[in-house]
Amino acid sequence: MTTALRRIVFIAMIAVIWEVTSRLSVLPDFMFPRLTQVLETLFNGLVNGQILAAVGKSMSRLLVGFIVAIILGLIMGYLIWRYKLVEDTLGFLVTALQSIPSIVWFPLAIIWFGLNDFSILFIVTIGATWTMTVSATSGFRNVPTLYQRVAKTFGSTGFHFIRTVILPASVPQLLSGLRIAWAFSWRALMAGELLGAGGGLGQLLETGRSLGQMDLVISVMIIIAVIGTIMDNVVFIRLERSVQKKWGLA
Repeated sequence: MTTALRRIVFIAMIAVIWEVTSRLSVLPDFMFPRLTQVLETLFNGLVNGQILAAVGKSMSRLLVGFIVAIILGLIMGYLIWRYKLVEDTLGFLVTALQSIPSIVWFPLAIIWFGLNDFSILFIVTIGATWTMTVSATSGFRNVPTLYQRVAKTFGSTGFHFIRTVILPASVPQLLSGLRIAWAFSWRALMAGELLGAGGGLGQLLETGRSLGQMDLVISVMIIIAVIGTIMDNVVFIRLERSVQKKWGLA
């Protein structure tokens, strides 16, 4: 039995158990909706464009915040790796800030930027920046010293040294950091949209909760899970396999 078939059978079993349990349960539909009801709500939301519009809004925020986090993380990671003074100061601060959940920054974001897209983008960026910084620092540190000495022997310095030696050699570690940073930024986005305003999947979740429509809430949760699965399997796992194959690890 192939992996895809196993997954299909497993999901089908969960669906049957869900439908039977919800029909036999004494709980009302707004607390434990049937799977058929959830799928109907999901289909209607896709057809009328409500869910698609929310997905587009959330993904646009996520991509912007994630790209900014990658840039900041790479820059700070390089500075922490390159300079001892920065490691002792900024590196120490990044380690401390990484332990703070990104949603804790939301009250400050509202005060600084207001209840708008900027505050949510700030939360998304914060959610991924520290993780990307730590991963980049670790990746740069793990570049074999032999590679660096050989490159410098052949006259590689400055940006050429970073582009041709440091970055390529640290790609496996950076990919792992990207994968983790994406997960953190995705969670931060949902938390920010739940508390914030301006549409998005998180705001749609809050609408379903306030109206007592658990079928809508679960529909959005399914969309979030599908997007996360697609990103992880189609983008990050394929990138990791490609890197492993290029490096002769697979």
